[in-house]
Amino acid sequence: MTNYTNLLKEYDLKVTPQRVAIVEELYKNGHMNIDDLYKKLLSKFPSVSLATIYKNINAMVEKVFLSEVKLPNSKSVYELVKTEHAHLVCSSCGYIEDIMLDASSIQEQANKLSSFKIDSTSIVLSGLCPHCSK
Repeated sequence: MTNYTNLLKEYDLKVTPQRVAIVEELYKNGHMNIDDLYKKLLSKFPSVSLATIYKNINAMVEKVFLSEVKLPNSKSVYELVKTEHAHLVCSSCGYIEDIMLDASSIQEQANKLSSFKIDSTSIVLSGLCPHCSK
C-alpha cells in the first residue's frame, strides 16, 4: 500500500482528501480522463465539483506529479509520473497500455532534420489490443 499523503508532500503539494482520492484512483486504474475521475470522486465526495477536479489535476501536472497523455480522437488521460515510456491505445475499446520505448533515437533524428529545440517527446501508438483483434 502506497502512502499517498507522503507522495503528495514529496512533490510539495498540499494534502487534501480530494487529492489523495485522485492519486488513489490513478494508482489503481493507471490512466483516467477527468470525467471518469469526477464520477469516481463524486461517489466519495458528493459535493465535489468538476472545477475542483480540474484545479487539482492542473496543480499536480504543474508540479510534474501527474502527466497528461494526449490521445488521438479522444479526451486526454492522466497518469502518475513514471520513467519515460510510450502508450499503446486500442482504437476499438480505448484500452491504454504503457510500453517502455527509448525515444532518444527519434528525438536525435528530429534534431538533425529540424532546427526546432525539442524538450519532450510523447509517443502514442494506435492499433487493436489482443482482445479486440480476436
